This record gives sequence, structure tokens and C-alpha cells, in this order.
Amino acid sequence: MKTTGFRTVVLGTPWRNLTYCIVETDEGITGIGEARVLGKTHTVSEYLRDAQRHFIGHDPFDIEALYRRMTLLDFGKAGEVVHTGLALVELAFWDIIGKACNQPVYKLLGGQVANRVQAYANGWYTVEREPEQFAAAAQRVIDRGYRAMKFDPFGNGDLELEREEFYKSLDLIESVASVAGTRAQIMIEMHGRFAPHQAREIARHIEKFNIGWIEEPVRPGDIPALQSVRQHTGLPIATGERLYGAPEFCEIWGAQTVDVIQPDITQCGGVLEVKKIASTAESYSIMVAPHNVGGIVSTMAALHLCLTLRNVKILEHFNDFADPHVKNAGSNYPEVIDGYFPIPDKPGWGIELNEDFIRSQQPDYTDAGVIADPGLNMFENSDWAKRGQSD
Repeated sequence: MKTTGFRTVVLGTPWRNLTYCIVETDEGITGIGEARVLGKTHTVSEYLRDAQRHFIGHDPFDIEALYRRMTLLDFGKAGEVVHTGLALVELAFWDIIGKACNQPVYKLLGGQVANRVQAYANGWYTVEREPEQFAAAAQRVIDRGYRAMKFDPFGNGDLELEREEFYKSLDLIESVASVAGTRAQIMIEMHGRFAPHQAREIARHIEKFNIGWIEEPVRPGDIPALQSVRQHTGLPIATGERLYGAPEFCEIWGAQTVDVIQPDITQCGGVLEVKKIASTAESYSIMVAPHNVGGIVSTMAALHLCLTLRNVKILEHFNDFADPHVKNAGSNYPEVIDGYFPIPDKPGWGIELNEDFIRSQQPDYTDAGVIADPGLNMFENSDWAKRGQSD
């Protein structure tokens, strides 16, 4: 089998665009990948045009060779753009392989280990930053069947919060914790904001709550700062969504600074690369909770991967609360039921893409005709968490 062509289509939302890559083959089988990359949607699409020699005309079964071509043969060090482009193609290749073999992808990645995969909710706190509103939003998450939720209460803080903002953020955490109690675990997202002294102070104040983890407490890749936080808190620490490819995880292994890693399959080179990272994590007794800010394809692909992991913890999910319309991008969306994802059983990803719908949800464009990425601007915009959602 050889690939013969590809195309991309982009679905716009108020805060992130979703790019879909459709790869065609000479046997009439097509595969689909999906990724989001803040601020670089146009760049990734153009990169695929530049790099198509690495995947058009090749056998989609040769995943290892695809990774080698796209990360090594152009000589430069692969970063976020390359790994995202690679993931778009790699996910499409796995869809083709699954369809050709008439098997769900997880059956081809070592088979099913987990009997079910728990979901945690994100994107649910698109409300005013007041304790009463955060508590009411958290109750809606629980009412929907979730038993875990993540949120970032810190406004537009960076490195260190002003004291008024510090105590306001703590009030928001306490309001959610009062609703969650022991019915739902809460994860505190820090988005790599803080200097280690501030991260330590926050951790000390919230240790009394039912905290699943604190996430990215310091700048990604700042291992000494992460070690400083680790030495002063017993709370689990999660990180890894902004590490691209297995080599960038090297400093985590053996350092005992991280309890949960969060590679994003859409920005870390795809399913097989993250599978390898997860397997290494298991050797160091580290759990895996893939970062997932995507739509139908990347959520489904992350679910397939999680089913094969011996050290899977939980999987992130946005689309019940922020931009639920993105579910309409294709058929067979993996809906969360009573806090868990269903086990898929269709060949490949089991998704038929609705390109007409995607094209009806156009992203914004600049005057120069380039796709505009709204992003979150969380270090300057105190209302970033509303994610452009209408009331």
C-alpha cells in the first residue's frame, strides 16, 4: 500500500483551532488525524506541504520509518511544529492500518489492558471568577457523572501573584473543593506560571483538599525549579504536555520529581511515540494521564492508547463543556458515560469525518489571509478561562 495524497481542513473555535489531516492511499483507504497547536495552525499546515515527501508515496504501515524521516532526515532539531505535523500524519496512518486490518487501533498496539478509562472534565469553569459561580459550575460537572475535574483558578498570574489575587485564587479552590468533597477529585492546573517559591506556597495552602495533582507548577523544562517544589510538598505533581518527543522526557526519568506525565499525542509525534514514553514511565513507577485538548479524532486516539497502557491513570476531556459543537466533526464520538469513556470496537478510529460541517466552522483569518489563532493569552487576560464561550 502507498499513500497518494493528503489534504487538511481546519475547524475554528473561539480559543483553539482543530486541524484535520486526511491521507489517501492507492487501495482506496483513507485515514484521518487531528491536532491543535496554539498560534501555529497555518504554520503546521504549510509544514505538511513542505514535508509531504516524507509521507506521500510511502507505506502507511511503516510508522517507525515515518518518525525517522520527519524527525531526523531534515537534520534540524524537531520541535513543536514538526512533532505536531508528524502526529497529524501518524494518526492518519494508524487509522489506515486499522481499517486495512479490520481492527480497532488499540488491538494493534499491544491490545487491551484497561477495562475502562476514567475521564476528567476540563473547560467547565467558563464563568465569572467568583467562588459561588465556580461552585455552581463544579456541581454541574458532578451532575454530569464526572468524578474528577481540573481547573486553573489563577487568573493572569505569572511567576508571583499579588496577594489579593493569591487569596482570591485560594477561595476559588476552596469553593470547588467544598462541592467536590470526596465525590470528585480535583486537579489544580498552574500552566507553568510560577516561580518555585510561589508554587510551594500554593501547594502548602491546598494540601488539605482532595487534590489529584498540581500540574505544571513551574516553567516546563525547569528541572531545578520542579525539584524545589517536589521537596516541599506531598501533593502529586503532573507535567509533560509541552515536552515534544521522547528525548525531552529524559530529565524526568529517575529524578523523582514527577508522579504523573501528560504527553499530548497530537504534539509529541503521535500514538507510538507516546506509547514508548508511557512504557518508560512505567519502569519508574510514574502514571500516565495524556493531555487532550482536541476534538473527536484526538480524543478517540488518546482513548485507544490509554486502553493499552499498564500505567494509565485518567484521560482529559473538554468537549462536554467548552465548544461541544466540535463533536459534530464526525460520527461515533466517544461520549463520556458516568465518568468513563466507552471501549471502541470499530476498525481504525471508527470515525467518518464530516468535512462539510468542519468547513462550516471556519477559523478567523488575518488581513494577509493567514489562519488566525485566538489562543488564551492567560498571562495577560484575566478572563482567559471563559474561552470565548457564550453564556
